[in-house]
Amino acid sequence: MKVALIQQSNSDSRAKNIAKLEKNIHICALQGAELIVLQELHNGLYFCQTEDPAIFEQAETIPGPSTESFGKLAKELGVVLVLSLFEKRAPGLHHNTAVVIEKDGTIAGKYRKMHIPDDPAYYEKFYFTPGDLGFEPIQTSIGKLGVLVCWDQWYPEAARLMAMAGAEILIYPTAIGWESSDTTEEKKRQTDAWITIQRGHAVANGIHVLTCNRTGFEADPSGSTNGIQFWGNSFVAGPQGEIITQVSNDNEENVILDIDITSSEQVRRMWPFFRDRRIDAFGDLTKRWRLE
Repeated sequence: MKVALIQQSNSDSRAKNIAKLEKNIHICALQGAELIVLQELHNGLYFCQTEDPAIFEQAETIPGPSTESFGKLAKELGVVLVLSLFEKRAPGLHHNTAVVIEKDGTIAGKYRKMHIPDDPAYYEKFYFTPGDLGFEPIQTSIGKLGVLVCWDQWYPEAARLMAMAGAEILIYPTAIGWESSDTTEEKKRQTDAWITIQRGHAVANGIHVLTCNRTGFEADPSGSTNGIQFWGNSFVAGPQGEIITQVSNDNEENVILDIDITSSEQVRRMWPFFRDRRIDAFGDLTKRWRLE
């Protein structure tokens, strides 16, 4: 399978952001990409740096304008697209939702982000209701896609449940970066941890991991923080955790490469982690904490 990740910086112009995405989708498709992954909340700025009720005006229904326009593009180019949208489900009910568009332009399925952060500059709980669709892979013409979103990438349980449901690949649209007051050493620790945990998901499940992050600086409109420098580093890891490709932290780049998702079968024969799981002893994983 030839896959592509589009790592880009965004401005406050939704039209310009989408035009840039469409241009890069064309470029990736012309180079043979069958699956193209976009970053988290790709149509605009990462608005969760502040809590602002007016931002809800940016939300859209699914199906809606983005699924229609990107659906037409997917059909024109014959590609599968992974979108990341601010979903308006009902008045006062919104989700951070990934949508998979099939090659014929139809919606193959969607995933609503399950883990919602609430930290300085990442006030997502103000905007997003936790997902209620579970950890279910989405069947497409090119394979079964385990789509998760950003903060989900820190949770091995999410990756495991996707793999156990038959996902042939894990995909993480992402928006994560540094606060400028962090030291150089702290920034490196954060980025290394982010890459390491996802490589661990690849190893533990014998599966490819595709992570598409945004890049560029986005100011905090409230002035409470120094804004976010999104750290890019979009990458693809193989089923033994090997980094197949990784791009820079500060450039807009298209990642295009071939991966062999059938290699998971060979890796799992050598490292049979699913065979050896002690499911009879894992019941306490459903508890919040054991020492109580």
